[in-house]
Amino acid sequence: MTKLNRLSRLVTSIETKVPGFARKKVMSFALGRVVKMVGTARLECLELTPTKSTFVIRNKRRNQNHIGSVHAAGMALAAETASGLVFGMSVPDDKIPVLKTMHVDYVKRCVGDLVATAKMTPDQIERVQSEEKGDMDVHVTCVDGDGKEPIEVTMTWAWVSKTR
Repeated sequence: MTKLNRLSRLVTSIETKVPGFARKKVMSFALGRVVKMVGTARLECLELTPTKSTFVIRNKRRNQNHIGSVHAAGMALAAETASGLVFGMSVPDDKIPVLKTMHVDYVKRCVGDLVATAKMTPDQIERVQSEEKGDMDVHVTCVDGDGKEPIEVTMTWAWVSKTR
């Protein structure tokens, strides 16, 4: 069973107190205030649960590269955000989540918006909550407007004790 931490309590609070039509907007705004780069790029939270996180980065001018598609750094940001938040939902409050490795292969040009989805298994969640420290890979699926995967992503997240 997933133990509630500060992040999961925030998400639960938004889910229970904010009307359905406004939840995604409020969630995106709240996360953008906490993680400044997420706010700057205006990533939108489509889903955030203890086992799945989905974010979209829009192909808008502020996020584009010189050829008019989502910038490589913006695509990596969406993937890092999706993986970091689903991972962060499991990390106990006495631990700190840290991105250890970001592996991104750019395999084709991104067409339109990019949707990044990261998932955690119950076994991964149990491990994060029961082990003092460690690391694990979190795979992210990134799909563009054509329904293709322009990038292949694996993030390695670690957790360590706050008291060292």
